[in-house]
Amino acid sequence: LRAGVPAAVMIFEPMPREFFRRDPPVPRISELRDKLRRFERAGMDRVVVLRFDQRLAQMAAADFVESLLFDALDARTVVVGSDFRYGAQRAGDVGLLATLGAARGVAVDVVAPVQLGDERCSSTAIREALAQPDLARAALLLGRPYTVIGRVRHGLKLGRKLGMPTTNLMLHHRPAARLGVYAVRVRDTAQSRWWNGVASLGVRPTIGGTAPLLESHLFDNDENWYGREQEVELCHYLRGEQKFDSLDALAAQMQRDADQARALLA
Repeated sequence: LRAGVPAAVMIFEPMPREFFRRDPPVPRISELRDKLRRFERAGMDRVVVLRFDQRLAQMAAADFVESLLFDALDARTVVVGSDFRYGAQRAGDVGLLATLGAARGVAVDVVAPVQLGDERCSSTAIREALAQPDLARAALLLGRPYTVIGRVRHGLKLGRKLGMPTTNLMLHHRPAARLGVYAVRVRDTAQSRWWNGVASLGVRPTIGGTAPLLESHLFDNDENWYGREQEVELCHYLRGEQKFDSLDALAAQMQRDADQARALLA
């Protein structure tokens, strides 16, 4: 805003850590759709999504700054964290960025780390909190409750057959939050009203599933959610993901989970 130009944010897809360490996969705090929605809410005018591939991984640090930030984006001011590294072998740092910027008349603002007491608010700390899961700590680190945003897709309709219909969000990456069952609040991102519910975050081992999925059962709501963008807030962790001997045993546990979630959210 100070420079009088559109505010833009640059992100990488996949994340560089995912590109270099594919097994085991790096847990995702948020999917791409989630990031785009939050940048929009923050008032960003543009989001530049760079595909992180071998070409980008091998790009020299100075070339990254000159060709991508200065030439392609015509940046007037670049805002980065104090630990920002870029270029092949992570050779570039804020010092090089400032030097190159000064030569081109581009201002460089370096943001100091955000602290929560003695703890640095970092993606590593957030992943650790979600893995425990310590949702209260994750919310403090994020500055907001932890939520998942996605578009509701058709599933196997298993929940409906078991007397507890669900709305399904497909997750394309391993989630940072611990797999299991949660008491949740759910809303359509285009609306303000939240609905209480119970959700399963996992791969559905009872039916041999492998892909991560977030299935939410909303209390006292029978709307058609297919195709709508949904935001799910994980409020309370109830139990870990389990493999049941039968669908009847699974259905009975789902009802107990729903009762517990209702009580916690009342």
